[in-house]
Amino acid sequence: LPNALDPNNFTPRLLALVSNSLVRQESSRLREEFGLGTNDWRVISAVATRPGSSATEVSEFLSLNKALISGSVSGLVARQLIVLRDGPRGSRPMYLTRAGAEMHDAMLPISLRGQDIILHGLAPEVVKGLNLLLQDMLDRLNAAEKDS
Repeated sequence: LPNALDPNNFTPRLLALVSNSLVRQESSRLREEFGLGTNDWRVISAVATRPGSSATEVSEFLSLNKALISGSVSGLVARQLIVLRDGPRGSRPMYLTRAGAEMHDAMLPISLRGQDIILHGLAPEVVKGLNLLLQDMLDRLNAAEKDS
């Protein structure tokens, strides 16, 4: 077709491919080494940076379906990596247990490895600019979603 997208110059496709590749590699290693997947890692990481968050807050922070988050939380609670507390208005704030904090620290290098691969050879100011650009893209997408 004369108006078909050029797949090598369609930015959303390229971003998706980079993300999918990172997730695929990370998930494989996480499952192999820890018996946990990428969504579990995302929840652990989110709770590490935002202790006391509810599943809904983690879902919003990660921009993932709440059912996915709930499934991960259930598994992480069963493995005693996360503990749920009683919070205001029926909320269930989450915290890492000591074992959860140790798991976070053990899993972190796998996630950082993916970042190291994609940022290899880039100067710190380029990385900073890239991250600002990506954050700006996310902000524009979120604003467009609210407007529609």
